[in-house]
Amino acid sequence: MDFWPEFLASSWGREFVAGGFGGIAGIVSGYPLDTLRIRQQSSNTGSAFSILRHVVGKEGPAALYRGMAAPLASVTFQNAVVFQTYAILSRAFDSSVPANDPPSYKGVALGGIGTGALQSLLLSPVELVKIRLQLQNKGQLTEFHKGPVTVAKNIWRTEGFRGIYRGLGITVLRDAPSHGFYFFTYEYMRERLHPGCRKNCQESLNTMLIAGGLAGVASWICCYPLDVIKTRLQAQSPTSLKYNGILDCLRKIIKEEGYAVLWRGLGTAVARAFVVNGAIFSAYEIALRCLFSNGNIPMEEQMEETM
Repeated sequence: MDFWPEFLASSWGREFVAGGFGGIAGIVSGYPLDTLRIRQQSSNTGSAFSILRHVVGKEGPAALYRGMAAPLASVTFQNAVVFQTYAILSRAFDSSVPANDPPSYKGVALGGIGTGALQSLLLSPVELVKIRLQLQNKGQLTEFHKGPVTVAKNIWRTEGFRGIYRGLGITVLRDAPSHGFYFFTYEYMRERLHPGCRKNCQESLNTMLIAGGLAGVASWICCYPLDVIKTRLQAQSPTSLKYNGILDCLRKIIKEEGYAVLWRGLGTAVARAFVVNGAIFSAYEIALRCLFSNGNIPMEEQMEETM
């Protein structure tokens, strides 16, 4: 009965809730662009705009949100774990920094790498289900499923535990370095845009949006070819097995479609990354400060100053 008041009274509980708000904001704001990115990566059917017209015209606007329930259902816990793990590891990797000071950039980068590797254990099955749903009605998958639970049950029944974690290796290879770039870029850019804000936490909403957006862009550019390979591997099922691992997938897609395939859909991914991660960090920071200091955030004044 007293769980929630006690939970929110703790630092861990507040960061958990703030992380959840950030994750939800990110999913809702960028999911249609994510669907276009997945479709671009899985074939060479044209530009993002032509795919958008085809999807909306043939399958309806709702198709852009197909599979969103899977990441949305897990995003509160997943995002909370990411931010909480990062907060712990960024300190642990550089314990020489006083507790009252922000983590060093070295701690930020190493903490991000460790966070990315660990969160892959949660993210890989969720993205597998999401990708299978996003590629329905596209000729990539022969079976049609109504929702994420049905897809997950089918994967477990036909492919077992190994099938649920198909693509885990490439997810770790993608997310470990990308999260290092992600958190480093955010911390570095917010300090550059608003000197001293890492200590006083007084940056404007504009700073949060821009630093978060640039962090997302940097993290995607550094790992994008790995993401293309991950999409191809996770789109497979036992009845449509084409690639026998990461290197085999890399060789085959380059041979069949050229080196450009490794960057196909990058424009869509970068646009989505800026929107999504600006929303994630802004929602996280605002929620965290509302929980810690009753919403004392100097947004309006500083937004006017930066404009």
